[in-house]
Amino acid sequence: MQINLTGHHIEITDSLRNYVNEKMEKLQRHFDKVSNTHVILSLENVRHKAEATVHMSGNDIFADSIEDDMYAAIDGLVDKLDRQVKKHKEKLKDHHHLKSSEVVEDI
Repeated sequence: MQINLTGHHIEITDSLRNYVNEKMEKLQRHFDKVSNTHVILSLENVRHKAEATVHMSGNDIFADSIEDDMYAAIDGLVDKLDRQVKKHKEKLKDHHHLKSSEVVEDI
């Protein structure tokens, strides 16, 4: 998975970059069809904002999180993305499962 990290009004340090990479690996453990992710970290007044767009097969997912601490914002962002990725994966599984069960009922 390729991760593009951008900072608006904030310098992206090595520790922030490593933290984002480590947390985003969690998404790939749940769904291996994630191709790339664009993460934007920004500072708006005193609020830290993390937002990301995840490109995967069949869908693009967007989430954002605003917190008082950048690391907390990244954690919130990854939690939201993780829920959405799981939901997308379940939707794909359920969709195929329903088709096979309908065929069995028709016979």
